[in-house]
Amino acid sequence: MSTLSCGIVGLPNVGKSTLFNALTRLEIASENYPFCTIDPNVGIVPLKDPRLDKLATISKSKQIINAHVSFVDIAGLVRGASKGEGLGNQFLSNIRSTDAIVQVVRCFEDPNVIHVEGKIDPTKDIETINLELALADLQSAESIRKKMEKQLKGKKEGPATLALFDRIIAHLNEGKPIRLLPFTDEETAILKPYLFLSDKKVLYVANIKEDDLHSYESNPYFQQVKAIADNEGSKVLAISAKLEAEIAQLSEEEAKEFLDSVGLKESGLTRLAHEAFELLDLITFITTGEMETKAWMIKRGTTAVEAAGKIHTDIQKGFIRAEIISFDDMMKYGSRQAVKEAGRCRFEGREYVVKEGDIVLFYHN
Repeated sequence: MSTLSCGIVGLPNVGKSTLFNALTRLEIASENYPFCTIDPNVGIVPLKDPRLDKLATISKSKQIINAHVSFVDIAGLVRGASKGEGLGNQFLSNIRSTDAIVQVVRCFEDPNVIHVEGKIDPTKDIETINLELALADLQSAESIRKKMEKQLKGKKEGPATLALFDRIIAHLNEGKPIRLLPFTDEETAILKPYLFLSDKKVLYVANIKEDDLHSYESNPYFQQVKAIADNEGSKVLAISAKLEAEIAQLSEEEAKEFLDSVGLKESGLTRLAHEAFELLDLITFITTGEMETKAWMIKRGTTAVEAAGKIHTDIQKGFIRAEIISFDDMMKYGSRQAVKEAGRCRFEGREYVVKEGDIVLFYHN
């Protein structure tokens, strides 16, 4: 995984494009009518990591490369999208290629911004999107099962695989997302090739007014979103998209001063990027030298030889061993050589599980 891709979804006029503009500091027109975002806009947002600056100073690196999160602003969804209503087919196609879903839910009143359903109702908004994704998956699951019935006839694994899809189809018929179903490791392996929309992990963003930033817990709309998120084991972030868009126009120093003035430690966008990163249980390891200091994104549990492949397949093929130094030790001793002399550098083999923040040097043929 070279970059994490999150699809920003929601009903029209809930603040998706405003949030996206803030994330990417791009001025993409967001008009006050449905379907103003027709082609998905993609923005790459760096996950700023202060450790890289410190390591780059030690290594005298020519450049610093952060890990990145890719955000895709996907056209607004309406009821009936699974049957092609509005921009439904395009919406479903665009969301299929993302790793996770960031669902923006409107939690503020504003008579000047129309709501596609006529009133503010976060529960109904979330149910509309979940239902459309479930209905699209239902069509896919039924089609897959039909093909499998012929392919697996007389095969040992046939009954169990068909029973799995029967369970999924029954669940989707109730309008429920696949991510709420428990699966065994074997079942997860069977489903891996199929990119079901409602199986993707979701991070809810409650789009609130700036005035509610310090009291969002008492916002009844936010509580509706939180109840749904808690029920399905998802997370919810309270963010004022309008405020974030304003902050994004400031310099880094001005933004910090502004956040301090309103009593915030970090912007909502910083929290969103990191929450999206954690949503898929990702970590970073670091390589550092004169050419560059770089953060590499991997799934938690990745082995040293698999991590080597993130840099180059030739390094993975010719893997000999990995030199591992902790960030704290590098800071304490001040150089790779000093860490070695202190006996704090170690060599690990192919099966070593890379840890968050490991500074790695791969030896290979």
